[in-house]
Amino acid sequence: MKSVILGLAALAVPATSTFVVQCTSRLFDQRADPVIDPGVASSHVHTISGGSGFNFNMSFEDARASKCTTCNIKQDLSNYWSPKLYYKAQDGSFQDVPIIGDNQGGNLGGMAIYYLTRGGPDNDKLRAFPPGFRMVAGDSSKRSETDDFAGRAVTHKCVGGSNGPDPKHLPDETCDQIRVQVTFPSCWNGRDLDSFDHKTHVSYPKDGNYDGGRCPSTHPVHLVTLFYEVYYDTKGFKDKWYGDKQPFVFANGDGTGYGYHGDFVNGWNEQALQEGLDKCVDGVANCAEQVFGTFNTQGETQACKLSPMIDEPVTGTLKALPGCNTVSYGPDAVTPQKDCASPKLLTTATPEMSGYVDVTSKGYAFIGCGKDNALSRTLGEELLTGDDMTVEKCIDFCKGKKKSFAGIEFGSQCYCGSSLASERKPSQGLNCLMKCGGNKDQTCGGADAISLYQACEGGACTSKVKRESRRLAGVVRAMAKAAL
Repeated sequence: MKSVILGLAALAVPATSTFVVQCTSRLFDQRADPVIDPGVASSHVHTISGGSGFNFNMSFEDARASKCTTCNIKQDLSNYWSPKLYYKAQDGSFQDVPIIGDNQGGNLGGMAIYYLTRGGPDNDKLRAFPPGFRMVAGDSSKRSETDDFAGRAVTHKCVGGSNGPDPKHLPDETCDQIRVQVTFPSCWNGRDLDSFDHKTHVSYPKDGNYDGGRCPSTHPVHLVTLFYEVYYDTKGFKDKWYGDKQPFVFANGDGTGYGYHGDFVNGWNEQALQEGLDKCVDGVANCAEQVFGTFNTQGETQACKLSPMIDEPVTGTLKALPGCNTVSYGPDAVTPQKDCASPKLLTTATPEMSGYVDVTSKGYAFIGCGKDNALSRTLGEELLTGDDMTVEKCIDFCKGKKKSFAGIEFGSQCYCGSSLASERKPSQGLNCLMKCGGNKDQTCGGADAISLYQACEGGACTSKVKRESRRLAGVVRAMAKAAL
């Protein structure tokens, strides 16, 4: 068995693996699903990794136009997503469960995507995903166990538990982490890039097992087997169990785990992926590095983020699951919610969503998220620290020092300066998501990232705010595209 590292967790790689795409971060958590619900808010929240070309009505060309990706292989601009996990409290509220790698500095954990060599008894050649290909594994409406290949393809692992067999349902014992796994069909009909249910153009092998065997004659083209793995950090909830049921529920209202599922939208260059499948057979050391070249660093994957497009909370403590999803335990299947509490996609970003605070009354305006470095500060002339830091407190401090620029990072550090180097000016994709120590509704920079404000007067302040709003609106419109 091989092993790789994703964030803080050691991942158990299946016995035969071509290579692993390590998505060490994610774009955002959002009610978005361009496969099942194109152009509108989806029925439930997903954790979404991959290329920044992701949007609510995306195409293969959108994926290939990605400027960055939350995954390590630069040539893979695909998108991978699955439902978010919540803890259901005894008072009926819901609290989002972090993924391993999430922290207070704004870093986000992700998922591991195994590209498995499972050619079946005929040792048939594996085909790369064609341009425009997409598919779904699992059934969101499912609430009972089945023993078909599709049912066996979804499992859960209780890390730190009794070390029993991986159940198909959510573990009924306390765990340090819950590892959720889904294996995708690997046989394709060779014609359709998608299908009405996003499943019938593909199939699990007809014999052997769900992750290896001979393809049926209806789906004769053998694809590489995709295997998703997500680690949810549940140790903080170990002393919060109550009643006679385990307390976790997926965003689709699934309290069983049988309704776990994954979506895939291909963003590979077909020739590059085919070369990887041909050359990276099991046992060839460092093959992925040799075939795909330079990988993204974790800093690069963490910097790849998208602005929210729906103005609704999906993290923290919530009164209800987003999208009107009620918790169900089966055994009957459920009907997915449609158009329930479904807000319109945004054409402009609100100040709160984009991370800035309106301090124009103090003569300063937010200009964006910039880079910082502990060895070479972006603003280093004055410093104020404190666990009670707010944007207003930092602005007042820098204004009192008669400095033109104010910046906040790590939630508690306020820096002031008279100038801003061109290479440190705000740019897209930087991660200023850390909450301010003195006001959790405000953001105060991040890891090596600083929330920047510039002094201005009267109409100039208003103009800066409007320019930033227009820039953010452009980012959002580019994501929404035809969905708006």
